Amino acid sequence: MNVSARGRKGHFRTVAFDEARNTVDLIEQRLLPHTFRIVKMADYKATAAAIRDMVVRGAGAIGATAAFGLAQGARAFRGGAMGAFQKHLDRVQRTLAEARPTAVDPVNALAQVRKAASAGATVAEQKALALAAARAFAEEDVDHCAAIGTHGAPLIREGMNILTHCNAGWLAFVDIGTATAPLYAAQSEGRRFHVFCDETRPRCQGASLTAWELAQQGISHQVIADNAAGFLFSRGEIDLVIVGSDRVLGRTGEVANKIGTYTKAVLARRHGIPFYVAIPLSTIDWELESGGAIPIEERAGDEVLGAWGVTPAGRRQYVRIANPSSKAFNPGFDVTPPDLITGIITPAGIFAPGDLWKRRAVLRGE
Repeated sequence: MNVSARGRKGHFRTVAFDEARNTVDLIEQRLLPHTFRIVKMADYKATAAAIRDMVVRGAGAIGATAAFGLAQGARAFRGGAMGAFQKHLDRVQRTLAEARPTAVDPVNALAQVRKAASAGATVAEQKALALAAARAFAEEDVDHCAAIGTHGAPLIREGMNILTHCNAGWLAFVDIGTATAPLYAAQSEGRRFHVFCDETRPRCQGASLTAWELAQQGISHQVIADNAAGFLFSRGEIDLVIVGSDRVLGRTGEVANKIGTYTKAVLARRHGIPFYVAIPLSTIDWELESGGAIPIEERAGDEVLGAWGVTPAGRRQYVRIANPSSKAFNPGFDVTPPDLITGIITPAGIFAPGDLWKRRAVLRGE
């Protein structure tokens, strides 16, 4: 995506790999929208910490980061003993997979890289294959997002009001995004529309990230408090909802996404508004049989009890907003049942949630 920062404009990807330095290079998303900065993760442990601490976030972006992190860890190994190398890779893979438990993209990405690397006969060959596979995953993520835009753009008509939740844009993927892909494609085709960005408490990814993206892209938008969505639905001021997902169950069509997604799906159904979920194929979990089995990340209560911002002097600062002695419960995600979802926008087309399993051969590329 093209970014204007400090008076200069350039194209950036959310995740990249510096082969010469063996670093995973990330946009530091915690500083946005106030500061645009690229940071370099020096080893796989730092890369895992960046995923855990939300330097990088979003299903596809952390999938690509994990893939590059595995290649990074592989390339850091010294020696030629295959047994020791495999044990090292086990350690690296486990560290990266455990960084954030709800999204399935990192698990799929790590499995893809590990499988590709296993074809190498020597440690050196496996290192090279791991990096090639990580790059392939990142490129596939971009291609999938572009295809989502192609399939989703016809849903967006001239003059529509569209609701988003959290950030499933370019920043959540390697480039383009999923929920934003139809928006960017429709804009390129000349259609005008307006986007309401849920602030998405407690980390406010909608207010800080989606709104920043749309501003960079020149798309009409407004930030709304999460609880304002019902008011807009009741007045007939929302025509379409598009969100992303961190895990979609291929067997059931259940969708795990940022906390508050289920609430918006219920509101959309109550008011007869189409509710779509946009995902790359790496977000589909073909193994779990129930949404109740999806691990829901519980994050630190400080996210709910306070907020980060920037002072007039430009200093980033945390401010406590809740009662000083109170504690908080902070689940990061919820699960939306398939009967509340109009369709799943994928790189292979738009499917009813219940059709994912029926069309699994197409979606798995079999």
